[in-house]
Amino acid sequence: MKKNLTSQYDDRQYMESLDFELYYYHDTKPTVRTGLHRHKYYEFYFFLEGHAEAQVQQEHYMLSYGDILIVPPSVTHGIFVHDFDIPYRRFDLWISKSAFSEMKHLGQEYAYAVNMALTESRHVIHTDRITFNSILSKLFYIIEENKSARFGRECQLKLSVCELILTVNRLAYEQFNNKKITQDVLYQNICEYIERNIDEDLSLDSIANHFFLSKFYISHVFKDNIGISLHKYVAKKRLQLCHDAILGGESMSEACNNYGFEDYSNFYRAFKKEYGISPRELAKTAKLNTAEAQKKTP
Repeated sequence: MKKNLTSQYDDRQYMESLDFELYYYHDTKPTVRTGLHRHKYYEFYFFLEGHAEAQVQQEHYMLSYGDILIVPPSVTHGIFVHDFDIPYRRFDLWISKSAFSEMKHLGQEYAYAVNMALTESRHVIHTDRITFNSILSKLFYIIEENKSARFGRECQLKLSVCELILTVNRLAYEQFNNKKITQDVLYQNICEYIERNIDEDLSLDSIANHFFLSKFYISHVFKDNIGISLHKYVAKKRLQLCHDAILGGESMSEACNNYGFEDYSNFYRAFKKEYGISPRELAKTAKLNTAEAQKKTP
């Protein structure tokens, strides 16, 4: 698991944020629990580890890795841990009524799982390990973004939470309608991760560790979906970004450094092999095109 992202347990049952709060809890000894309770926000609970039982209204659920618990506002519920010799780990996402209402305005698909919980008492979504691991990457990304001070942080957080909740609703729809979950979700999540981290370490080992999967399985998923290895996909994506950046006037060395190439000579050879011309020749072409366009400008 990633370090320094755990939250100190807090038994309050009200939100301090206007939109959402996300916590990653890892308990290794008994702590005070809240028992049965209710609150005014939506709760999405993601179970990782432990010997725990959820109660929602009169329904009881023994939780397993990958279970997602949906609790609408004002619904009585509680989590009861039966054995603290086993570490108790979970994510807990709270979404305010106003923020959830904004999501529903984007599309009623965002409310499918909550509606099923309210109308049919279907409060638990079961996932397989592969699917749940892809959800974990989204949860960790939200926590990391929330702790950052990056430009556009609030906008990115809203987008990321919306994406997560839509994923949960898709899983609910597939489970409740007996739809088969495919490897497409994992493949798409890996591609999104590569896009966001194009200048970081994107080795097969690094990506496998991020998604908590074996590198052999990830290799298999990529070969099945796109026909090339993950290594080749990353290289092609980086070269494409460098090509576009140079055409846009960025220097060759800046493009090389900005998009994850550590060695300029390797970048130069790979670029020429991919496009049939060198980065230097492309830069000259870009300058000529710019000059011609300026001449034609009245």
